Amino acid sequence: MPEPRVRFRGVTKRFPGMVALRDVSFDVAPGSCHAICGENGAGKSTLGRILAGVHRADEGGVEIDGAVVRFASPRDALAAGVAMVHQELAFCDNLTVADNLCLGRLPRRFGIIDERALRQCALDLLATTGAQIDPSRLMGTLSVAEQQLVQIAAAVGEGARVIIFDEPTSSLGDAEAERLYALMRALRGRGVTQLYVSHRMPEIFALCDTVTVLRDGQHVATQPVQGLTEAALVRQMIGRELGDYLPTHTAAPRGDERLRVERFSSPGRFEDVSFAVHAGEVVGLAGLVGAGRSEIARALFGLDPSVTGDVFVRRTRAVLASPRDALRLGMGFVPEDRKKQGLVLGLCARENATLPTLSRFARGGWVNRRAEHAAAASSFSRVALRAGGESAASSLSGGNQQKVVLAKWLTADSELLILDEPTRGVDVGAKAELHAWIDQRAAAGAAILLISSELPELLALASRILVLREGRLRGELSRTQASQDALLRLMAGLG
Repeated sequence: MPEPRVRFRGVTKRFPGMVALRDVSFDVAPGSCHAICGENGAGKSTLGRILAGVHRADEGGVEIDGAVVRFASPRDALAAGVAMVHQELAFCDNLTVADNLCLGRLPRRFGIIDERALRQCALDLLATTGAQIDPSRLMGTLSVAEQQLVQIAAAVGEGARVIIFDEPTSSLGDAEAERLYALMRALRGRGVTQLYVSHRMPEIFALCDTVTVLRDGQHVATQPVQGLTEAALVRQMIGRELGDYLPTHTAAPRGDERLRVERFSSPGRFEDVSFAVHAGEVVGLAGLVGAGRSEIARALFGLDPSVTGDVFVRRTRAVLASPRDALRLGMGFVPEDRKKQGLVLGLCARENATLPTLSRFARGGWVNRRAEHAAAASSFSRVALRAGGESAASSLSGGNQQKVVLAKWLTADSELLILDEPTRGVDVGAKAELHAWIDQRAAAGAAILLISSELPELLALASRILVLREGRLRGELSRTQASQDALLRLMAGLG
């Protein structure tokens, strides 16, 4: 057997109030694509960050090619040939794509930044992923998916021998994900070792040769993917069987119209979009990255001052100049970017969950903490949040942060829900629970607009699916008409 490229030996990592990893040991073979699986909070991202120099283990250690390493920073890890694509994006939004890609090693000429060399360096890095992004664009103007592609380009373009991919496709559409898969296969052909963290089972079985399962911060198993079934892997991850899920709301007739948009337009984002959502139905919104799905969701929640057109809520014309207007009308919004738009990271999970509805728990200007705690605890139970309600939102894993965002609208009991990638970064067990919750909300009469890059999710949940392409509505498919092939053809403009 060859020497392991990476060896974890008794790795333990503690954070205030919790043990993220406890005595984790396993090997990663050179040139392999090694999956790391587990529920949210199992310690997957923490393990990757220890290898990448973001965190330091409290006990145990890491070996690379037989040598013990203890990186003090990501710069040290990169110098040793280890790079990481993080699930949670961290960029300087006020700098350009080129600046972000070359930060820390800006090319200079006579002591001044060489703009031409900077642009060419960025183009070379972006070319490794096939990303068609202008390096002169400000980072803050990019969509989450585009930012994810920039991060992948930064890691891959460095020529690292070991790359950790932490949920790299959670923000990508099918076309972008396929390009990433091709890139990963090419990296494997060049002998690059890849650690792949993902909740998407098809990716693991298609890309990886070995899988390690973590549960509650402890090592459960390391085994070849070949011969392993999806059901067996899920059972190891969550410690129980995961039954098949079938929606129930689709069998009932839809109710009254809850939302209608007519001639909805926003310059450069989407144009002349019209559709309706009724009580008791889930309307899916599909499209490639940049099609305008998230932009429509933001505009409906009062976050686009340039939008034109008419919006009707319960058949009454609505003015949506701000999120406050949307909240008054009973809307709830799960945004694509949970860190920037869905959470106040400085508050705890409970405070985030009750923020839009805090007035419900107030009497005479004082908050009834007992009622607030009870409401938040009920919502956290329904989304299976593992962390405590008093945990800082900034300290939670990506999946647990997403659960707090969802819990916010559970607490609000919103009747009109706009869900933009609601299961992004959520493990398979919690995803099934969230799918069941979406179905239950629709069956109880809620009207739901569901945006997802995962076509199987749309096909499983949606009563009907609208397809956007280049900012325009290009078609609508009923549940009986919809298939992955039909959706992809409409999304790509093939009829």
